[in-house]
Amino acid sequence: MDDLVVQLKALAEPTRLRIASLLARGELTVSELVQVLGQSQPRVSRHLKLLTDAHLVERLPEGAYVFYRLVAGGPGHRLAGVIGELAPPDDPVLKRDLDRLDAVKAARAAAAEAYFKRAAEDWDRIRALHLSEDEVEAAMRDAAGSGPFDLMIDVGVGTGRILEVFADRVGEGIGVDVNHAMLNVARLNLERAGLTEASVRKADVSALPFDDHVADLVTVHQVLHYLDDPAIAIAECARVLKPGGVLLIADFAPHQLEFLKTEHAHRRLGFSDEEITDWVESAGLELRRRASLHPEKPETHLTVKIWAARRVSPRISRSPVRIKASSV
Repeated sequence: MDDLVVQLKALAEPTRLRIASLLARGELTVSELVQVLGQSQPRVSRHLKLLTDAHLVERLPEGAYVFYRLVAGGPGHRLAGVIGELAPPDDPVLKRDLDRLDAVKAARAAAAEAYFKRAAEDWDRIRALHLSEDEVEAAMRDAAGSGPFDLMIDVGVGTGRILEVFADRVGEGIGVDVNHAMLNVARLNLERAGLTEASVRKADVSALPFDDHVADLVTVHQVLHYLDDPAIAIAECARVLKPGGVLLIADFAPHQLEFLKTEHAHRRLGFSDEEITDWVESAGLELRRRASLHPEKPETHLTVKIWAARRVSPRISRSPVRIKASSV
């Protein structure tokens, strides 16, 4: 009862009601809220602190940026969400807020699309080297199983596509990446897809910001070949899996396309079944399924491999793993 009183008091102020209404429509930074509300940054930050202390709003650091959103679950989420829905749309102050919010989101979308356009040429060239994404995604869904999965973590979220692929089987999806510009691309795509239960945050695969044994599904799609030490990434993904949870990896089989190293920053030219099996078993998982998607021209194109492993016990690792810095 005391917590509810604190939350009601936190919302019983016009600016904080406006903030709750805005955050009910998606994540925003302090600077974006300043633009919408027309108030100083210190004042907006003070209101956000009160809402955060009342467990109505949560703070998500992202490098030099900090995003705020309504808490992901519990009474605070329901209360703040209801307040956002009850806000009268014909109120002139709220209407002005929403008009400004549209302008802020349009500017964010323009920046995200500009970044995506710069990167898309490289991605298109790599995609042309293997089977269609539709075939890869269908194989990933098949390997993961039907779920349902309460919590999915997508490591190296990229455009957010894998969160979309599994949205019908997932209660909550969280994508992580180290690239702020890429996270904004994913935010834009998830918002356009109407996936309100999916979100993204900045994080390194070597230090995921989650407790042990919380995720039902962890996906790692075309990420391992960028890493200095893929074993570390797999061990960290295994750490956050629940007993019975699934780790799903999609990457390339061993190949000889050296230009991917020199021109596209690939650290590894694919992975064998043996090394993936060794890494997942060292992380306390059991490899359950693997699939190979072969191209029509194996001499010049890439075979995509899919591996699905399951945590069969709460154990983290059967042997120590050397830890060093790596990034998504």
